[in-house]
Amino acid sequence: MEIDSIYTELIAEHSKSTEHRHHLEHPTAVLKGHNPSCGDEITLELQVEDGKIKDASFTGVGCAISQASTSLMIDLMKGKTVEEAQRLAHLFMDMIKRKVTDDEALEDLDEAMALKNISNMPARVKCAVLAWHTLDDALQGKA
Repeated sequence: MEIDSIYTELIAEHSKSTEHRHHLEHPTAVLKGHNPSCGDEITLELQVEDGKIKDASFTGVGCAISQASTSLMIDLMKGKTVEEAQRLAHLFMDMIKRKVTDDEALEDLDEAMALKNISNMPARVKCAVLAWHTLDDALQGKA
């Protein structure tokens, strides 16, 4: 199976997943993200304790890319320190903006690397980075 088809399958799987689609019982941060160019909207909920992301979830609507990106991001961020989560969010955004293109440098993104080729679709870039910008904004001052 080609790597592109594996990535396509991963994106499809995460876009339909309900694992992270719910409200947290005791979130410490709740932030809405909106992409006015296509109507994607998410509400990201985080439970940050002792400088770590203990839990995260989201609700909202949007295209397959925005929903898959949010799910992949939450998988990656759970258990990370606030600082590490912010580093990874910036790395992801740099990947999508083609500031970082070396696969070895991107390995820390794990399955979120599946969205790397979104950088070739300018109209979809905002869809892919919506959750990551929202996370970064939510973590400001949470360290």
